[in-house]
Amino acid sequence: MKNKNGRNWRIKQAREKAVKAAAPDRLSELPNDLLLNILERVDTIDAVKTCILSKKMLKLPAMLSQMLISIDSFSTFSTGSVLRANRAVAHVTDAILSTRNPEVTIRRLKIRFILKLHDARSIAESFARAMATHKVDSAEFEIITDQTFKNSSPDDLVHSGRKFNTFLGACPDAFAGLTRLWLRNMRFGELDIANILSACKCLEALRLSNCDSGVNSVLQLEHAQLVELHIDYGDFERVELVCLPKLQCVCFVFNNWACSSYKDPMHFGFVPQLSKLSLIRTGIYSDKPLELSQLLANVPSIDHLHLDFRSEKIWVQLECRELLMPVLSKLQYVSLDNLPEGCDIAWTMFILEGAPSLKELCITVQDHLCMMVTDKEYRRANGYCEKEDVKWNSLIPSFRHNNLVKLTIYGFQPDEKFVRYIRRVAEVAVNLAEISLHDRKVCGVDCGDLDPEIKVCPSRYPRTAEEREQTSEELGLASPAMVQFRS
Repeated sequence: MKNKNGRNWRIKQAREKAVKAAAPDRLSELPNDLLLNILERVDTIDAVKTCILSKKMLKLPAMLSQMLISIDSFSTFSTGSVLRANRAVAHVTDAILSTRNPEVTIRRLKIRFILKLHDARSIAESFARAMATHKVDSAEFEIITDQTFKNSSPDDLVHSGRKFNTFLGACPDAFAGLTRLWLRNMRFGELDIANILSACKCLEALRLSNCDSGVNSVLQLEHAQLVELHIDYGDFERVELVCLPKLQCVCFVFNNWACSSYKDPMHFGFVPQLSKLSLIRTGIYSDKPLELSQLLANVPSIDHLHLDFRSEKIWVQLECRELLMPVLSKLQYVSLDNLPEGCDIAWTMFILEGAPSLKELCITVQDHLCMMVTDKEYRRANGYCEKEDVKWNSLIPSFRHNNLVKLTIYGFQPDEKFVRYIRRVAEVAVNLAEISLHDRKVCGVDCGDLDPEIKVCPSRYPRTAEEREQTSEELGLASPAMVQFRS
């Protein structure tokens, strides 16, 4: 019986192998242009691994027009494996770029690697050769350090900054052709960032994460080609955009500005094309309120504005229409993120009054516990505020807005504050066409694994048809059909 069962199992296995051998390789039968379209949607390392499975596809890696090579594709958590992964990035970068057909344009070439000089130089040399022999539309470096910012001492940050300067000096040709650069966890000398921008003549996008030139340093930026700027954290006291004629998009994530000797944490000089501005800040008791009328005095071209309050203090100064209209006259889209739950949102009407061209207003109300400080003692010791309503008293009782067509609210709850606010917006926005109401946003990280004492109340977002009909009735709008429940 045993032998019979064993023979049957072997026969079954042989049949399965025969079926697989006879089955067509449907992936490799696809035309090359379609295969390339599929492969360019995944990490380049995964694309290369896929191509190894078929003789027909072996030539495709050299034909990819978009290549994203990252250390994350190789590394695990051990130090040794990370170092090996960095070497693998350098090897794969050289192997792919050295075998490419020069006639195939590289639309995007991005390499993410650790700042280890030997590997970094190898990557940069491959980059430089590719840019000398191919047409490269977008060339990107994302450079990280072997220690996270959290685990880096001030000396570590300075050492990383010096190491990057050495790398830059050794590989000027690679940096001269870069269009995007993202640096992390580095502290530079006073003139180093200016030198980086000078070396990266084609740079269109710069991101500095946890980078600075020392505590309370001032960053002054000038560049002829820069279009996007993103600065998150670091100990800059002030960022001055001196002369950036092509700059269109700016995002600042601030550590602090409470102790700044300057009125504002940033200054806009010659930035005639700046249209999108995002400011992200955790406000505390001692923070100076940010006056948009002063901050944006030189940039009345802003049409997209994003303010993120991190579920804490409202750090923007509420200003009257006369002060705001000169700087917000072209504003069309506003997003106010992470307003604290339980507080009145009626104060946001000051934006509507000061921005006559506004078309869409999006508000997110949530206590985002993943990023909030929840320890009560720590909050008291470091100036975090208790929740309180911000008051805005309009000086225009007969105010009407002619251009707002859409109001979006995330975190909607059918309580008096939300209902009163929606009624007010619908009353003044005479051409409002849609009110889009969503439940609380789902956090990518688990906000629920916290002490029950600090958890937010369960959502009462209307889900059934009956609940939604009742909420629509409570809103009492002339056109109930404009209300859309999206969650």
